[in-house]
Amino acid sequence: MAKKDYTNLAKTIIKNVGGKENIKNLIHCITRLRFYLKDETIPNDDVLRNSDGIIDVIRASGQYQVVIGNDVTNVFDAVMKELGTEFADKPVENVEENENDNKISKGINKLIGIITGSMTPVIGVIAASGIIKGILALLTLPQLGALLNPNSTIYITISAMADSAFYFLPVIVGFSAAKRLGGDPIIAAVIGGVLTYPQIVTWGKGFKPMFSIAGFHFQYLNYTYSIFPMILAAWLAKKLETWLKEKLPSYLQMIFNPLITILVVSSITLVITGPVIQGLANGIADFINLLVTASGWLGGLIIGGFYQILVIFGLHWGVVPLVAQQISSSGHSSLNAIISGTMVSQGAAVLAVALKSKKDNLKSLGIASAISAFCGVTEPAIYGVNLRYRKVFISGLIGSAASGLITGLMHGNMYGFTGSLIGFSSFFNPKNPTELNSFYAFLLSSAAAIIISFITTWFWGYNDNMAARNKVEKKQNPGKVH
Repeated sequence: MAKKDYTNLAKTIIKNVGGKENIKNLIHCITRLRFYLKDETIPNDDVLRNSDGIIDVIRASGQYQVVIGNDVTNVFDAVMKELGTEFADKPVENVEENENDNKISKGINKLIGIITGSMTPVIGVIAASGIIKGILALLTLPQLGALLNPNSTIYITISAMADSAFYFLPVIVGFSAAKRLGGDPIIAAVIGGVLTYPQIVTWGKGFKPMFSIAGFHFQYLNYTYSIFPMILAAWLAKKLETWLKEKLPSYLQMIFNPLITILVVSSITLVITGPVIQGLANGIADFINLLVTASGWLGGLIIGGFYQILVIFGLHWGVVPLVAQQISSSGHSSLNAIISGTMVSQGAAVLAVALKSKKDNLKSLGIASAISAFCGVTEPAIYGVNLRYRKVFISGLIGSAASGLITGLMHGNMYGFTGSLIGFSSFFNPKNPTELNSFYAFLLSSAAAIIISFITTWFWGYNDNMAARNKVEKKQNPGKVH
């Protein structure tokens, strides 16, 4: 098949966001182009929404977001090619802030931007690694004849391929965060390497003491699987690099800038910021796990019923590191198990539209969106169909509430990152593959999500006489939501 040309779409997008001169910066996530614009009153929303290849436009997180879907990387590359090389490595942190936003809004927008920019390139490898780990656990099940021995060479080798993304997560996140912040990715990666150095990891697992000052005991921690400490480390490194460039003579820059930055930031991270942030992050993750576990059906019902609303505003990116933190601290995530069912529900709702509708364009869009949702990406379904026929989206929420209720009742957990139907293997416990409660919870909750969302959409949520909404009333800045 010939490679699709995205040049015309890129030109359309640039023109209708106000031209090159109105663009301060551009990044992308899994499905969206995220523009930082000088004047957000200029873009022509209706033209963009009605352009082939664009699902919707959103104003949120201090960004003008163009929802593309699965082709976002190709469209991003085409847009960047049209914008020119000066935009290629422009750091997000240098984007000017809107003077009309209050300090809380600015802080939230910047935090979401940093998390989005740091985590987006990492999600794919984490998801793939989680699937591999789940499949390995599946192949060791006695019920399937124990096709793989956990002590075998092939199992250990493939397990290393899966574990490497999690074990060296600080290195990967540090590299990604530095690129987004405009720092040196290699320096940040080296600092991440310090956190995952084998001896440091061994000391961290044993909480080896460093020293004590005035009754405060400092000790090593294990930072494999961690995210938050490394994002802050990348930010500190960027600030120190910038300061050193101003203070050091040019002939000392090449060696002494990285030397001082690595020594200072690594020390600060190991001694101060790492333990504080890791403790807070573990505490929040454990609290969420405890809350979901203790409340059972109620927590599942509420989270399942409302989680996909976060996706509308792009606020689900704030949940991603919490899920990773839960998995790193306890080996599982009850929150992610509930979230998984919400993806299935929106996929089932849009599938019902595709099968019921006699409109060819809606059929093809609905089927493609359903496949995407069952593979863990719901935005094409939400923006392409479900929110434009609001009852379809609500039908999906009803199904996901029921799914979450079942997951909560059964205390289901996920041991990997990838959700929805494609993430079935993440419900097998790698440490105890014969313990199948979470997998049974996945089967029942997914069945409920599909059946309830599909039937509700079919008989109440959609018919061909309904008019699609041209826009979704959701443009409020999340920093101003109370």
